[in-house]
Amino acid sequence: MLALLTDATVLAAVTGLTYSATLLGVALASVLSRTPARRRDARATLTILVRRKPCDERS
Repeated sequence: MLALLTDATVLAAVTGLTYSATLLGVALASVLSRTPARRRDARATLTILVRRKPCDERS
């Protein structure tokens, strides 16, 4: 049972790091790209990746 939890923890950590690295790469592309079209596309991709559902704090 403990080995399963450890594997799940490692998988969650690797997934989180991969997602963070992807966000960093796209954010850098949106800032450092030479052409406006590439910067616009990178910002659109970043918007899609960071999209979150609004939380309702009242309920």
